[in-house]
Amino acid sequence: MIEPIDILAIGAHADDIEIGMGGTIAKWASRRKKIVLCDLTEAELSSNGTTEIRKKEAAEAAEILGVTERINLGIPDRGIENTLEQIKSVVEVIRKYQPRIIFAPYAADRHPDHGNASALVKEAAFSAGIHKFHPDQLGKACKAPVYYYMINGIHTPHFVVNISNEIEMKKSALSAYKSQFQPRDGVETPLTKGYTESVIARDLVLGKQAGCSYAEGFMTERPIVLDHDLLGEF
Repeated sequence: MIEPIDILAIGAHADDIEIGMGGTIAKWASRRKKIVLCDLTEAELSSNGTTEIRKKEAAEAAEILGVTERINLGIPDRGIENTLEQIKSVVEVIRKYQPRIIFAPYAADRHPDHGNASALVKEAAFSAGIHKFHPDQLGKACKAPVYYYMINGIHTPHFVVNISNEIEMKKSALSAYKSQFQPRDGVETPLTKGYTESVIARDLVLGKQAGCSYAEGFMTERPIVLDHDLLGEF
C-alpha cells in the first residue's frame, strides 16, 4: 500500500503545473513534502515537440523541482471531458495516493483544455470522497480540498504563496521545456514569444502586491482554515 502523500498537483499538459505553481512545488518539496505531479494528456497535439521529447522534459522539470513522482494518464489531447471513464481515472489516482490537498488549473483560461481539466478534477475530487463510488474497483475513499493555480492570464488571487527564494528554481524548471518555449525549429506560438518572461512578470506583480519579491496566486472555492494564527505559516 502506498503511503499517503501531501500534495497531488494535476495539469492538462506537462508544463502547466510548472507555469502555475512551480515555485510552490519547489518550496514544499524542499520541506520534505511528498508531492506527485499528474499530467492528464501526453500533449500529442502540441505545435512543437513530440510526446517523447515532452516526456523527457517533464521528467527533467520534475527532478529540478524535487517531486516524489510524476505520472501521465494518457487522456487524448483536446479530449478532456467530464465522462464517467475519465472521472474514474482521476478518482483512481486520488484514492491511490490519498493526498492531503489537490491542485488543478483555474477554470478561467484561454485554453479550453485547462478549463476542462479544472472541471474534471473538481468532479473527480468530489467523487473520490464518496465511499460508495466504485470502492471495489477504485479503492478507499479520499476527501481532499482542491485549490486552483493560474496558467494563462492574471487574476486577483484568493491567496498567494511566497516563492521569492524559489524563483530561480522555477525558471530552471520552465527552461527544461525547450521544445515549447525555445524551439530551434517549428512554428511560432504564444509560448515562443516571451511567454516564460510573462509568467515570471506575473509572479513579480503578485509578489509586490503581497509584500514580497515573487508570489504565485491561487483560487479556492471554500475558505482556508488556519490551524494557528495569522502569524503562522501557510
